[in-house]
Amino acid sequence: MTRIDVVLIGAGRMGQVHGPNAARTPGLRLRYVVDPRPGAARAMADATGAEVATLAQALADPDVGGVLVCSSTDQHLDNALQAVEAGKAVFCEKPIDLDLGKVLAAQPRFEGARFLLGFNRRHDPHFLALKRRLDAGAIGALESLHIVNHDPAAPAPHFIPTSGGLFKDFTIHDLDMARWLLGEEPVEVFATASCLVDPEIGRLGDVDTARTVLRTASGRLCVISNTRRSGYGYDQRIEAFGAAGMAAAGNVSRDTVQAFDEAGATAAPIAYAFPERYADSYRAQIAHFAEVAHGRAQPATGYADGIAALALAEACQRSMREGRPIRLQENR
Repeated sequence: MTRIDVVLIGAGRMGQVHGPNAARTPGLRLRYVVDPRPGAARAMADATGAEVATLAQALADPDVGGVLVCSSTDQHLDNALQAVEAGKAVFCEKPIDLDLGKVLAAQPRFEGARFLLGFNRRHDPHFLALKRRLDAGAIGALESLHIVNHDPAAPAPHFIPTSGGLFKDFTIHDLDMARWLLGEEPVEVFATASCLVDPEIGRLGDVDTARTVLRTASGRLCVISNTRRSGYGYDQRIEAFGAAGMAAAGNVSRDTVQAFDEAGATAAPIAYAFPERYADSYRAQIAHFAEVAHGRAQPATGYADGIAALALAEACQRSMREGRPIRLQENR
């Protein structure tokens, strides 16, 4: 299979997921690693057989056909723009930016681009199976969703000031899943939140526990449950309720063995963190990017999906502040 050379921008948390996946994906070759931290760039390059380069050097290489934007969030939009304007296919981690106004202003520059946004959960095999059941009418007309997204433990406080807040950093995945599964755009959002996990998160101006309700024009509802700390693992569940029944995608355990004794039943723990729980979806996402880069597929999630999810996240923040439902047209 012909391989397209790609560039990894950012060798941090998400770069350490996507870089090795790109190096192992048929149809791609990880050619360059770009990171302002020389040690991080060198470690990733050595681990994947790539070279360390500056972004200008990498984008100037005519053999480079794709770019993986895994830099810090405040650099996503600028890095993606440079890559698009250099004629490369682009994979960009979410969100495109933390400022909806900037994202909307840049939209015309992405017209016609091969741009895949990193909402990996649409590639998860369990959620894909749920989506297929819903689309096939297995539970009749969909009426409501319940999405649970609970982290196992709170992040380090230093992460909070640059994260964009719970709704833009964390809930944004669930907002995209809701749009995908509901099959209709939410028109109204109500969100309420507290700081119950770590007082330092509150001191830094964020929340760590939230409940969000979305409503579509036809009246379909979605309730999203978020917390930065479950205490029992990475809780990732979706329940869909329809006119003829219910369909659910449950947590993924490390194995399916159960033991029974006089004290009761025990089972393997669920996946503890996102790299373990979503390993299959991350691999599938980069395999899909390879198809996009080769021109064999259209991006499953694009720039417009990033705008829609960010608009919902901003509406959540406003609803929390003002203590009332927010109509989406109010927030544009």
